[in-house]
Amino acid sequence: MLLASGLTTACGSNEGDSSDAPASGSGPSPSAPSDSASPSADSGKVVKLDIIETGNNLPPPDKDFIKRELDKALHTDISLTVYASGDDYKNQLNVRMASGNFPDLFMVPDRSTLKQYVQQGLLLDLSPYKDQLKAAVDFVGEDSLKKTSFDGKVYAIPKAPNIPYNTYWIRKDWLDKLGLQPPQTIDELLSTAVAFTEQDPDGNGKKDTIGLTGSKLSAFAPVFGAFGVGNPGDFYLSGGKLMNSLYEPGMKDALAFINKMIASGSVDPELMANTGLQHQEKAIKGQAGIVWIDWPNLSKDQFTEQIEKVNPNAEWIQLAPPKGPGGQNDGSFDIGGSPGIYAIPKALEKNEEKLRKVFDLLNYVSTKDGSNLVQFGVQGRHFNLEGDKVVPTDLMAQEAGFTWLYQFTGRPEKSYLQVKFEKQASFIDFADKQPRIQTLNGFLMTPDGYNAADANRYIEEETVKFAYGKRPLSEYDAFLSTLETSMNYKSFLDSAFQQLKELGYGN
Repeated sequence: MLLASGLTTACGSNEGDSSDAPASGSGPSPSAPSDSASPSADSGKVVKLDIIETGNNLPPPDKDFIKRELDKALHTDISLTVYASGDDYKNQLNVRMASGNFPDLFMVPDRSTLKQYVQQGLLLDLSPYKDQLKAAVDFVGEDSLKKTSFDGKVYAIPKAPNIPYNTYWIRKDWLDKLGLQPPQTIDELLSTAVAFTEQDPDGNGKKDTIGLTGSKLSAFAPVFGAFGVGNPGDFYLSGGKLMNSLYEPGMKDALAFINKMIASGSVDPELMANTGLQHQEKAIKGQAGIVWIDWPNLSKDQFTEQIEKVNPNAEWIQLAPPKGPGGQNDGSFDIGGSPGIYAIPKALEKNEEKLRKVFDLLNYVSTKDGSNLVQFGVQGRHFNLEGDKVVPTDLMAQEAGFTWLYQFTGRPEKSYLQVKFEKQASFIDFADKQPRIQTLNGFLMTPDGYNAADANRYIEEETVKFAYGKRPLSEYDAFLSTLETSMNYKSFLDSAFQQLKELGYGN
């Protein structure tokens, strides 16, 4: 919960700029939903659907070719409204929900808001309709519905899961200069970081390089993983038993090793002050030799061009997670997280015609033709198919940068990214295939009376002190005791374990 290690929206709002839509009939149109993707026969009547969410770059309706193709296939008139500001969206949504001016389909900002609306009786229980939403449920996966379930009932459709993006990246040219091989263990990671700091790998005769950088303690995610533990505060299964990383014996060992790395002087001295993409800037400028970062922010074209301008000989490669006493894990990845949640108001159950159209829409964007449409644009204009392979045209990048706004059930993330970012396909595949601790934090709701912000702040402050040697590890148990009592963490642990067991995790 404290240390996000994945980039969940790297390719959402920045895939390209929208432009004029192609003329009607410029390419094959999606076929109407089949009976298997539709709850009942279509009367052919055009039904208006009001949908709201966060986003940007949506073109006006007359230039929105995704709207046009969906309306044609489903006999709808979709009115999609997007809000660039998440706070503005949440305020607007709350006003509409409170006044009874319900959208027909809307994005729920987070699980806390979902729980609030469920308790207020504002959301449609989708459990009785799962057969009518079969295409959507199959697309996102039955287990994904646990993310939007309360008391055994499903109240929203989560988007299909993301994939991990982060790995260590290392300067291969620096390794070659110093006669080193890519480190395979945590001890080798440390010795390589020290060499990058002390042995002038850039050959400029100055001691101006650092071994390892990243954003705060997340820079050590694979080190925690090498000791078999998640980031501080993570929940996961260990040997079939629910665990919180703070209570794992390996946590103290991980912090001790991180302290050893920091004490060696090979870690970015500004690590805890790095915000935004400052760690990326240090890597691009040739100041650091190892960085924990997502693949887009080091391998996309604009960044490789920047790297080449600084040093044409710089060669960054991805690094498998180092092995340690607890195994080999490239940090942790939250399988409970969702790129988005979409709900239907309970009031819509009184309007069978609209409800059926919303189901049609969710099902259609979950089938092959509909999913290809909202991923890539119009077949024959923005992409072509060679068998099952999607081949982009030049117009995809020029015109289809907004299609993600219609991905109400998500997308098959890996294949989607490898089409959109063909040059980076191997980096995407590498990051996805690394072993990781599967954490469950995204499934959790905080219990009443528990202040998550205060507790998380305390956890971060104290773990940083342990990592930097500002507090001895002999006081670790005292830290846990204070967390449990003063921060009410014990009640959160009990609630979290109970929630996860009810979802079928642990014994």
